[in-house]
Amino acid sequence: MSAEEMLNSLGYTLPPPPAPGGNYLSAKIVGNLVFLSGVVSSDENGVLTGIVGVNRTTEDGYEAAQRCALTQLSVLQQTLGSIDRVKQIVSVNGYVNTVSGFADSPKVINGASDLLIQVFGENGKHVRAALGVAALPRNAMVELQMTVEI
Repeated sequence: MSAEEMLNSLGYTLPPPPAPGGNYLSAKIVGNLVFLSGVVSSDENGVLTGIVGVNRTTEDGYEAAQRCALTQLSVLQQTLGSIDRVKQIVSVNGYVNTVSGFADSPKVINGASDLLIQVFGENGKHVRAALGVAALPRNAMVELQMTVEI
């Protein structure tokens, strides 16, 4: 089953890709790699905001990270014409807006990692960083940056 077929069979719909919020590209292809700028957690109602460990739970963060992964797939679809051109996910850098001392950022970023592995199977496995940070743009709960091979 192709990645696009798998995404559909799992019941996911890709959101519209966001426009860059500054003087940068959403994606840049260098050789057989696509470098994706960070995207913040959002849904059809706007940015998913809050601080995990204060007014948001780890589960809220997991869902926000999943939304980030869907947005990144949307950027890839726009850039490549189809997510089926993705050979493998190389790396994921996840940033979680957290209270100081929050130790479960990896559990939050699992929302993105789990979705990517569901869609791409073994080719979705990647290296990653999962960091807690003091603030994110627009008070977003999660930001996700990725590199993929095509």
